[in-house]
Amino acid sequence: MIVCEHIFKSYFSGDLETPVLKDVSFQINDGEFVAIMGPSGSGKSTLMHILGALDTPTAGKYLLDGHDVSKMADDELAEIRRKKIGFVFQAFNLLPRASVVRNVALPLVYAEMPKAQREEQAKQALLQTGLDESRFNHLSNQLSGGQMQRVAIARALVNNPSLLLADEPTGNLDTNTGEIVLSTFQKLNATGRTIVLITHEHDVAAHARRIIHIRDGKILSDEVNARQITTRSRVEE
Repeated sequence: MIVCEHIFKSYFSGDLETPVLKDVSFQINDGEFVAIMGPSGSGKSTLMHILGALDTPTAGKYLLDGHDVSKMADDELAEIRRKKIGFVFQAFNLLPRASVVRNVALPLVYAEMPKAQREEQAKQALLQTGLDESRFNHLSNQLSGGQMQRVAIARALVNNPSLLLADEPTGNLDTNTGEIVLSTFQKLNATGRTIVLITHEHDVAAHARRIIHIRDGKILSDEVNARQITTRSRVEE
């Protein structure tokens, strides 16, 4: 699904060049759950922006589902984001005085889908996150932090994207609530959803099936998470 080949990214201020990503290459297959982990300043946020078609590399190639994103213009990037990528951020970014269903259905408004169909599709996305149906008509500001993040995940899923990209999704949650949200990602991955999780925390990355470590703009390691593979195998048995 994802192919990154010799990705470089620099930012420029006049004649001053600040290199951020330095020859980054990796692939992610359809259905994988991958964590990209690194400290502040490692380049992981810049890499997330490129994977999410929010930015393009200075050099190198990025393919998403066979589409060369690295050379796209802004309107093409917007189209690939709308059709291929679902975003979950640390901030929930929900409309506080709108219902849960309305928040989730919002991306479908731009697709000019009829209201009844939008709401039904939103409810199906919410069911995938495990949110209790009794909460569907609540206002988002009546929910707990964990419930709001599940709504945000459902909103990211409502267009049925190829890729779910989560940027520090537990950053505003306590430990127990964060575990519930990460378990939701694991369950979504078990149904075949491709997930890339950006984090600086070892405990969060440990929920993924593969961990890519990045530091100073370079990949230090790319390893299968043996603990998650073992745990999943036992569950499947």
